[in-house]
Amino acid sequence: MALFGGLLVAPANVLAAPDSEPLFLAARTEAGRHAIAVFDSRGSELFSIPVDARGHSFAIDARNRMAVAFDRAPGTHAVLFDVDNRKDPLPLVAAPGRHFFGHGIFSSDGKLLLASENDYDEGRGVLGVYDVAAGCRRIGEFASGGVGPHDVVLMPDGRTLCVANGGILTHPDYDGIKLNLDEMTPSLTYVDLHSGELVEEVRLAPELHRLSIRHLVVDAYGVVWFGCQYEGEAADRPPLVGRHRRGEEPVLFAGPAETLRALDNYVGSVAVDLSGEIVATSSPLGGLITYWDAATGRNLGQTSLADGCGIAPLQDGGILATSGRGTIAAVDIARSRLRSVAEQPAVGWDNHLRRIG
Repeated sequence: MALFGGLLVAPANVLAAPDSEPLFLAARTEAGRHAIAVFDSRGSELFSIPVDARGHSFAIDARNRMAVAFDRAPGTHAVLFDVDNRKDPLPLVAAPGRHFFGHGIFSSDGKLLLASENDYDEGRGVLGVYDVAAGCRRIGEFASGGVGPHDVVLMPDGRTLCVANGGILTHPDYDGIKLNLDEMTPSLTYVDLHSGELVEEVRLAPELHRLSIRHLVVDAYGVVWFGCQYEGEAADRPPLVGRHRRGEEPVLFAGPAETLRALDNYVGSVAVDLSGEIVATSSPLGGLITYWDAATGRNLGQTSLADGCGIAPLQDGGILATSGRGTIAAVDIARSRLRSVAEQPAVGWDNHLRRIG
């Protein structure tokens, strides 16, 4: 089924998977063709959905086994699909004057979809609100409390959203040009899922105003971890990984100097292991996956993976990782070792890997 604005064709490569098998979702490009792929921890594909544009990340409703794949910003298309391939995918289109930033979240009951979006003519971030039962009809929006909202996560209370406002102003008419680097104001905001009320906002120190907060994950303690991308001088080396506990100031972690230097001012994805005790961050520019102790912020080590960005937890305490060079690899965090489970040199896996199950 070609989506993101294209004609409909049948899904390809349909296989069966055991009910207990965790599944992984990722966007890929191969020979100029784009698709959303569903595969297992061995890299075996269950099915794929051809799409017209590069995909980015996913909103997942684990209870109802549904997901939404968003195309890459400034994309205007997405697709709702059943991760077990029991129903036809449903294409979604952004509202006029809005585009997706590639991320979203379902409410805990699966009734609402929230998507990070750009109100590009007004230069403000919003969270589009969609009624899932009504075919993901857009029923409203909330202000994200900042500019350039990228990732969004649901907090453990089930009613508060945390939004990574990257602070970068863009407009689709200007071909991806970053329009406000001197005035960037990245922030973390907490928004009430039901009312849209902004309940908390935190910003980094003024001298770090070019440190764009991009990706989020919640650890075992209910604390938000974030990964950043630096838009300042290439020779600068600000810390790129941080955490925020509600009611406190954000804390940044640099890790060893050689690790920080190797990250090349770019964190592309953030994940936690199944225990929630270890945070993983990836840098495709640095070809590096790094690990952090969620309780202390201590750097636990690193693993090299060329152009590696997608990361998601495995059953054994490790993580599964994907790269833009076609690798799917299992990573043993404790030993900082990587084992390839699939190599497809013609495939470019996009930035994010998500697990369901």
